[in-house]
Amino acid sequence: MTVSTTSTAPEAALGVLPRADGSAKYSHAGYTVTASVNGPIEAQRRDEHPYEAHVDVIVRPAAGVGGTRERHLESVLQSSLSQIILVKNFPRSLIQIVLQVEDSPENDYVNTKLVQASLNFSIMPALFQTAVLALLSAGVPIRATATATAVAIVPQDGTKRSVVDPSPRDVEIAQSVHVLAFTSHDELLLAESEGDFTVKEWDDVYETAKDVCCRPVPTKEGMEMVLDDEHTNGPDLRHFLRSTMENKVASDLHWK
Repeated sequence: MTVSTTSTAPEAALGVLPRADGSAKYSHAGYTVTASVNGPIEAQRRDEHPYEAHVDVIVRPAAGVGGTRERHLESVLQSSLSQIILVKNFPRSLIQIVLQVEDSPENDYVNTKLVQASLNFSIMPALFQTAVLALLSAGVPIRATATATAVAIVPQDGTKRSVVDPSPRDVEIAQSVHVLAFTSHDELLLAESEGDFTVKEWDDVYETAKDVCCRPVPTKEGMEMVLDDEHTNGPDLRHFLRSTMENKVASDLHWK
């Protein structure tokens, strides 16, 4: 099964909202999402947990009000983020994460804008990555960083190919779509799948997503590193996350 990608390198900025404890703006695969994080703060009585903090995730579409699709995204993200946040360090507290979708890719075949999160699987990695960056910006204690990607199995000329960060058109014609997230310890954190696929196809998707999310830091230099990059599939999300935080720390300490 061949592997391809349709997206460019991701972009991110930290601390874009001055009144939030932490914030981030992330653009990748046609999606632009801004997140704010506040907490730990005092939780309302109905949200209090005697032994851990409550993680509240709110997803707002690019236009209109949220519906059942946004509620589903919030449920998946809350479950995943609660596993990496050290919630037991802050009993009876609230950590609120607000994700605002600012832009979504245009489907050239439909000639419309996806103003709502109608394609849950294609937007989920952007939401997840923005939330992780905002948590790091806010200084919320987490046990590990995490990265996520989407992979679609698309039929083509009697064969099948795996597409990393699929476009809306790819998702529309795909046989199956998968979203996987891995921690910095190479542990599988999130696995959501939709469509028809075999165990062999899922194993291929797992290896492809793991290569994108858990690619080791390159040790080669010069032309050797360039040649190695030609054989990789998709962006190096782990290196991107690390370099984004390094640039932010260097910028904050520049005055010293």
